[in-house]
This record gives sequence, C-alpha cells and structure tokens, in this order.
Amino acid sequence: MVSPHTEKTASFRTLAAVLVPFLSAIAKIEYTDADKLPREGAFVLSPNHYSNIDPVIMGWSIWKLGRAPRFLAKASLFRVPVVGAVLRATGQIPVERAGSVRGSEPLKAANSLADNGNVVIIYPEGTLTRDPQMWPMKGKTGAVRMALEHDLPLVPAAHWGTQAVMARYSNKLSLFPRKTIKVAFGDPVDLAEFRGQPINAAVLTAATARVMDDITALLEKLRAESAPAERWNPAAHNQKETGRFE
Repeated sequence: MVSPHTEKTASFRTLAAVLVPFLSAIAKIEYTDADKLPREGAFVLSPNHYSNIDPVIMGWSIWKLGRAPRFLAKASLFRVPVVGAVLRATGQIPVERAGSVRGSEPLKAANSLADNGNVVIIYPEGTLTRDPQMWPMKGKTGAVRMALEHDLPLVPAAHWGTQAVMARYSNKLSLFPRKTIKVAFGDPVDLAEFRGQPINAAVLTAATARVMDDITALLEKLRAESAPAERWNPAAHNQKETGRFE
C-alpha cells in the first residue's frame, strides 16, 4: 500500500506551489463529508462533470484533503489552456473519444496506478453532461469496470460552482469575484451484488446506473433541488459526444 505522502511526488508539489495560491485566490471550497474520502489505499473516485475546469478543481479538492489525484480524462481536455498543462504536468491519462483509436495504454496506465495504491479518478459520464440543467446524464461503464476488475471501492463525488469559474463549453476563466465551490463525497457505492460475477454488459450497465444515482443524490443536496425523474440520455435526443448543445 502506498502512503498518501509518497503519492505527492516532486512534480505534484512543484505544481501545487504555483497553482494552489492562484486557485485559492479565485475560489474557495466548501466540503460536505470530506471524511468519506479514503486517506490511503487505491480506490476509484467518480465525480459529476459539466465544466472543462472540473478536473483542476476536483484535483485541487483532493490535494487539499491529502491525496494526489490521477485522472482518466478525455484527450480533448489536454488541449484546453491551463487545464491541459495541469493534466500533463501531473502525469494524467488521456483517453480518446469513441470513434478514435483508443489502444490499451490508458487502461494499462490506470491499472498501474491502482496496483500502486493511488486514487484513480474516472468521470463516468465521459464528457460534459448534455443535460440542459447540468444534472448528471447517463453514465458509461469504465469506472465500474475498473472497480470490479480490481476489487476497488468506488467513491461517488459531486461538486457545484465550477461553472462560475469556467462556463460550460468555455475555455475562459472568470477571476472575480472569488467563487464558492461546493464539493461532497459519498460512501463507497454498494457494488456487492456485482462483485464476483462475470463482468458483462448487463452487470456493467446495472452497476453504472447505481453509481449515477449516488452521484446525482449528492448533487441534489449541494443544489438543494431535485434532479429530473428521468436521467438525460444523449442518444434519445440525437446528440453526439462532441459539440455544444446549449
């Protein structure tokens, strides 16, 4: 098992010395149930996703709680100013969109991180939510697959407020006034009934729906409102994974 302290490599610490004061100047984080984030050992963390700056803010949140974040993130994020620089500097893992040549390297890199006791952050939506009100949409199965294949806890998370720092589909930062971002962590998703079963499409779909339910419940508390009864499914609205949908 890797100590949380050995996760924080020299590159992470150097980046944090530059980035954390800047982030602290433009935003503050209010935590809910921060004690539910495991302080050691490998696990999968699955947050909601609606702004290009989400990985930076979530990474900062986790860093403040003592862990060093590693992401499986869509490759296009690595081309976003500020966000891409941060992802590359800390050895994050780019994953190409559907329809691109994915290869096995992202999975190998994620497996290595898990084997070394690291936090592996996987956005189950795979891209910015297409829900018009920015509620979590239908999830993909990568986070669940990794949790089941490696017998890892899968911790749900939700945040609200990053859209005030960087609007959805935008690459421009809003620096003033200082924003408040709310971040909540949940108990590990109950995947007991799926563990030990053959990992097939039915298992992955059912388990992913449970993950999305837990993430949505966390976000409902942060927003103090109820999500739509039916989760947004881009395919049902003739939406592709790329492009802007506002």
